[in-house]
Amino acid sequence: MKISKFFTALFLGVALLSAAGCASTSKQEGTGGYIDDSVITTKVKAAIFKEPTLKSTEINVETFKGTVQLGGFVNSQADINKAVEVTRKVEGVRAVKNDMRLK
Repeated sequence: MKISKFFTALFLGVALLSAAGCASTSKQEGTGGYIDDSVITTKVKAAIFKEPTLKSTEINVETFKGTVQLGGFVNSQADINKAVEVTRKVEGVRAVKNDMRLK
């Protein structure tokens, strides 16, 4: 009887710790959030690639909790403005942080 209670308590403890490990925090995402951000990153990269005036290889894209960070070195301020504009139009983007620099 005591053994079954012990294993039940042990199982519940492990289950709770496992569930807490998948939860997101302010500095770390949960599994679902990571997948969502990966989809947003892919959509932003595709939108930048489709824009003929931008060189997609010069722009780095990272996403965390819906906030997209653009980085890299581009040729003009117009390229920076266009990349930010294109990014804001992508579904799921909550905010855009611009860390792009001019060459």
